Amino acid sequence: MTVFIIRRLMQSAIVVFVMSFLVFGGVNIVGDPVEMMVSDEADQEERERVIKSMGLDKPWYIQYGKFVTNALQGDLGNSFVYGEPALQIIVQRMPATFELAFVSLLMSIIIGIPFGVWAGLFPERFSSKLIMSGSIVGFSLPTFWVGLMMIMVFAVMLGWLPSTGRGDTVIVFGMELSFFTPDGLSHIFLPALNLALFNTSLVIRLTRAGVREAIHMDYIKFARAKGLSYRRVIMVHLMKNIMIPVVTVLGLEFGGLIAFSVVTETVFAWPGMGKLIIESIQNLDRPIIVAYLMIIVLVFVVINLVVDILYSILDPRVRLQDVSS
Repeated sequence: MTVFIIRRLMQSAIVVFVMSFLVFGGVNIVGDPVEMMVSDEADQEERERVIKSMGLDKPWYIQYGKFVTNALQGDLGNSFVYGEPALQIIVQRMPATFELAFVSLLMSIIIGIPFGVWAGLFPERFSSKLIMSGSIVGFSLPTFWVGLMMIMVFAVMLGWLPSTGRGDTVIVFGMELSFFTPDGLSHIFLPALNLALFNTSLVIRLTRAGVREAIHMDYIKFARAKGLSYRRVIMVHLMKNIMIPVVTVLGLEFGGLIAFSVVTETVFAWPGMGKLIIESIQNLDRPIIVAYLMIIVLVFVVINLVVDILYSILDPRVRLQDVSS
């Protein structure tokens, strides 16, 4: 197990280094932030002063080397717009995005797995066909349109839930979190549900496919022949095996929820990283953009590492094959 984890850590370090180069290079060839920072009436001397203060007068490889050196020390540069450390600004917005993604993932699990198991065990029932039809709808509808419809129905017409903002927060382990307060829960419910629709549909279909495949396996038949209860066969023997692909997909999708919650955060005015990155792109605030993308890369790398470890726990053959190769 130790060899497996060390090998994965080395692979993760290589991925982070390569992505840092691609992110830095990609961001620096797009647009000129000086045009956004300096007025049209400024003279050439003023423009050169701003360029020098930003460090944009240096060759790209020197800028990249300085970026890597500072990044290893936890410094991802200062925002051109806010004048504060980019990492600090993103960290302030991070809890909002993480809690939105976490609640959304939790909704996907709570709704998707039971529905998927039911649809897999009883595929001919009307309820199962209704569940599968609903999953197709979840795949098909665009997120922004569903969000707007939710606001119109539940906030405007019925007045049950608030449509924007984060609500009351409490400090937990130094982070401001809203889902520990009633007002915060009411604010997070609609955006989390909107963000969870696609993943819920995905979990339903993955779980159903896993159940339909595993229910006819010999180990399920032997478990039934041994006299085990139907509940135990399903909850222990069946669920453990069908959860392998589900855990893998959910882990990757959690990173996707964090990275691609931009639309939901914009529609519901949720004060997270997604809303920040949209504003930074509009202002060509390169340090914020680079810092955000690097954090997302790290999130995906860490999530993939955790998924690999969980995968190896669920199926020990994975780590044995990796060590033998």
